[in-house]
Amino acid sequence: MAELQNAELPNQNLQTEKKNFGARYREFMDKPVTRDILPAFGLLLIIVLFSILTGGRIIQPFNLNLLLSQIYMLMIASTGVFLIMNMGCLDFSQGSMLGISSIVICYLSAYNIPLAILGGIATGAAIGAINGFFHVKRKIPSFIVTICTMYLFRGLCAYLTTNSPVYAVGNIYKYNTTPVKMTLTVVALLIVFLIYHFSKLSYTLKAIGAGETAARYAGIKVQKTKWLIYIVAGMITGFAAFINVIKVGSVTSTGGNMLETEILIALVLGGMPISGGPMVRFPNIIIGVLTYKFLSTGLNMMGLTTQTQQLIEGIVFVIVVALFSDRKSIQVIK
Repeated sequence: MAELQNAELPNQNLQTEKKNFGARYREFMDKPVTRDILPAFGLLLIIVLFSILTGGRIIQPFNLNLLLSQIYMLMIASTGVFLIMNMGCLDFSQGSMLGISSIVICYLSAYNIPLAILGGIATGAAIGAINGFFHVKRKIPSFIVTICTMYLFRGLCAYLTTNSPVYAVGNIYKYNTTPVKMTLTVVALLIVFLIYHFSKLSYTLKAIGAGETAARYAGIKVQKTKWLIYIVAGMITGFAAFINVIKVGSVTSTGGNMLETEILIALVLGGMPISGGPMVRFPNIIIGVLTYKFLSTGLNMMGLTTQTQQLIEGIVFVIVVALFSDRKSIQVIK
């Protein structure tokens, strides 16, 4: 009997050590400083790695300028989804939303550019309002609602471009300059940053992401806030559609295709927990988009096939999700 007890002791000690290691690991990953440093370190690692693998080509001025030209639209659109994910929700309709908003901008650009921009913003807001209505009022999970509207508006986009692409006015290309696109991107990010940090918005969204019931007891109007954020996110994507139009000058049935996937991957690579809550940081947007674009551009410059690139991106995505998931939040998607 004593021999059996002695034999069980090493197993018990091993299990205890595993539990202690797991607890220490979770404590380390949940520290704010860890969540601030690791994404930035990941970005630096990606840049250094692909600088070596591509023989320095990825950091050459021409390639850097080309890479940055792909960032502006994604950076702006990611800002709206960032607000949604703060609440522990998701939005898979961003690509279709961008496509429809781009079509409206192309049509209205024949009259004047300010009207076209407002039309794109209004279109995004309308689609965001539809998403918010079915999620908030009909109590349908956000990922189901936005997948449905993704297919709905993707079909509408294909219908509107059946015969030929929808073209914007010819002189819209004059806005396709780095100063214009960078200014629009910085202004959009700055406005959201100031509102997010210097109002109650940050506290409100993080409280909803941490737990809707507790947020209601704290006096937060959860349903009104969620609906409003979906509308605001739609407006931001509608504004991002202008960047898309001045870059390509037209819209086809694939306009904005896969944008929602790129946004989700970018935000998670930036350290954004899908469950939202208090672990969310605004720099998740900037670091995440830069990391994703350096990763995808680096893989492409290495001459890998599309399937191999997607496989590697998927593996990286899964690893980062595992690292930055908020383990204190049981409900991941609302």
